[in-house]
Amino acid sequence: MSKTTAGEPVDATAPQDQDLGAAGSQLSTAPAESPGGVPAMGVVGWARWFWRQLTSMRVALLLLLLLALGAIPGSLIPQTGTDATKVADFEKNHPTLAPLYDKLGLFHVYSSVWFSAVYILLFVSLIGCIVPRTWQFVGQLRGRPPGAPKRLTRLPAYTTWRTDAEPEQVREAALALLKKRRFRAHLVGDAVAAEKGYLREVGNLAFHIALIVMLTAFAWGQLFKMEGNKLVLEGDGFSNTLTQYDDFKSGTLFEADDLAPFSFNLKDFTGTYEVSGPNKGTPRTYQAAITYSEGAYGKERKTTVKVNHPLEIGDSKVYLTAHGYAPVVTVRDGKGNVVYRDAVPLLPLDSNVTSSGVVKVYDGYRDAKGVKEQLAFQAFLLPSYAEGNEVSSAFPALLNPVLNLEPYHGDLGVDSGIPQSVYQLDKRNMKPFTDAKGLQLRDNLKPGETLTLPNGAGSITYDGTKEWANFQVTQQPGSGWALAGSVAAILGLAGSLFIQRRRVWVRAVRGTDGVTVVEMAGLGRSESAKVPEELGDLAGILYDRAPGAPAAEDPDTPEDPDTPDSRAVPAEGSEK
Repeated sequence: MSKTTAGEPVDATAPQDQDLGAAGSQLSTAPAESPGGVPAMGVVGWARWFWRQLTSMRVALLLLLLLALGAIPGSLIPQTGTDATKVADFEKNHPTLAPLYDKLGLFHVYSSVWFSAVYILLFVSLIGCIVPRTWQFVGQLRGRPPGAPKRLTRLPAYTTWRTDAEPEQVREAALALLKKRRFRAHLVGDAVAAEKGYLREVGNLAFHIALIVMLTAFAWGQLFKMEGNKLVLEGDGFSNTLTQYDDFKSGTLFEADDLAPFSFNLKDFTGTYEVSGPNKGTPRTYQAAITYSEGAYGKERKTTVKVNHPLEIGDSKVYLTAHGYAPVVTVRDGKGNVVYRDAVPLLPLDSNVTSSGVVKVYDGYRDAKGVKEQLAFQAFLLPSYAEGNEVSSAFPALLNPVLNLEPYHGDLGVDSGIPQSVYQLDKRNMKPFTDAKGLQLRDNLKPGETLTLPNGAGSITYDGTKEWANFQVTQQPGSGWALAGSVAAILGLAGSLFIQRRRVWVRAVRGTDGVTVVEMAGLGRSESAKVPEELGDLAGILYDRAPGAPAAEDPDTPEDPDTPDSRAVPAEGSEK
């Protein structure tokens, strides 16, 4: 038997062998490239040309590249739907660029006209590519592999031998062998035609369909998504309404009625930390014990929300995203009247939860002379105070809490109509309280201690510390579809890359000398060593079932029926 050989690459549409072109056709569902040049005159001709260009693979890849490039300014430039404050700051700091960016839609990239146009064109391109390919593939599945070409020697993988077995026996053995190897095989004239690797096209189509699913899910999620944050103190609660959120952002088509009706109360927050070793201070446990109910009259339930383990209520997920401390303070005026008593959340500054914030007293305060003023206390909380260190905490847990306060009096500017952060102090119209030496009054308080303001201006008492947790509530429709689409895209891409579609033909005919001539040839969609290797394996098995015939006697050469050349007819262009 001859060795399986690989010849020159074959052009399936070569004019010198139209029969081979038919045998090698439809190894892919990719639409044929339309010839270049100017389309036919008329509206129909131009429309047909435009549609062919739009649904071509090169245009789909170009649109996908444009979509990726368009997402870059959406990541680098502040977006109105994400953070309107940053957009306002950018406009204030860049008076020249801001109007240009606004005209180009760079402050709202994902809802801009040009980004939507690219998005829609990509959809149309993918759908226009998938539909005909799917229809063509279904037709291939319903049909049968094409018959063998007249000249099998022109195929890239080819082998032949002579046998005493009858041609019908060889064809029956080849048909059974190919079906056993999961080829779709049938008898066509004097040859068996077989094909394998349809999962390559299934994977290719699955990849493209998965892209559409992912793009649809992404668009749906962006249009109807919502995300809000709420800082909740121990003992306080939250109801899922717009007015309850500290900050809120949503998609273009999201409405307040789409919010899932639920509420919860934070009963207790627990945080534990590594107490020694190189990871000292690293959180070990962050969890919030809450009670929640669905709807206005839902049954109250208990649960624990942990990091990366959100509470799921309907379409909403409640994530635990941050933690901190809120010192409880009591402020009295010059006559000893309580004008403020509450827990004031402070924001962490470092991994040891050194926290800062402001205690603001807007109304009800009068100094010793009865003059109405506003008070503010710049506050720093050190959960684990180390003696001699007044600027930072040594550990994140409340081992030795100390509240550092700087008092101010004057006008906080809340009546100006300009919004301000509750965690920052505008000192432009505020005066500091000073001590006997004329220095800024500043003191460290432990729980239960009081800072008395000079000249009978009042006092502030540090009553203790509560903990707070920040929760992020999200609704992201389409996320499950996006995950399914991404998994399907990976599997489909793997199938289209690693599975090769190929065809095998086995021809058995009786020669002029009465001996059966067996020819086997294989053809793949692309050049690969797999087709010759597989053909050689099949030929070896079939040769065992239809052994080679003895060679004709030659007086100058001893008879050796096992010599390959005695029964091998190599492919054209191959070495003997």
